[in-house]
Formats: sequence, structure tokens, C-alpha cells
Amino acid sequence: MAKESMKAREVKREKTVAQYAEKRKALKEAGDYEALQKLPRNASPIRMHNRCKLTGRPKGYMRQFGISRVTFREMANKGLIPGVTKASW
Repeated sequence: MAKESMKAREVKREKTVAQYAEKRKALKEAGDYEALQKLPRNASPIRMHNRCKLTGRPKGYMRQFGISRVTFREMANKGLIPGVTKASW
């Protein structure tokens, strides 16, 4: 499990990115890179980190499912993911 503070930091970054999305887009189209640099660093979507929706694990993230590989494997073994059979891991 990820620390609650790390999860909260990611949520805060998501809000900041959403808040400055339109402004960043307008500044990029205008080519005003000096004003773009004056925006908060966390306003960039590059700084967001993918985390497992269930455990908050940052590593081994599978975009297609939105969960980590460990969680995916556990769910597949329990039969919670349809169409996945254990052939060989």
C-alpha cells in the first residue's frame, strides 16, 4: 500500500493540472514560453504519476486496466477478470 500522503499528493497534482490546462494550452499556442515557465511546476501533466486504483502502488502499472501487475495477477487468480486464464506466468 502506498502512503496516504503520497496518494494525497497525486490528487493535488491532478487538481492543479486540471486548473491550469486551458491556460497552458493557450500559452503554448501563443508561443509564450516565459509565461509558461512562471506557472506552478505541478501544473504540467508530465509530473503526474500513474498509480494502482486499488492499492496505490506506483510501479508495475498497467494502463489498460488501471491497476498494478500484482493486483492484476491476484484478481486473475481469483477469477475476477473475465477472459484471463492462467497458462503460465
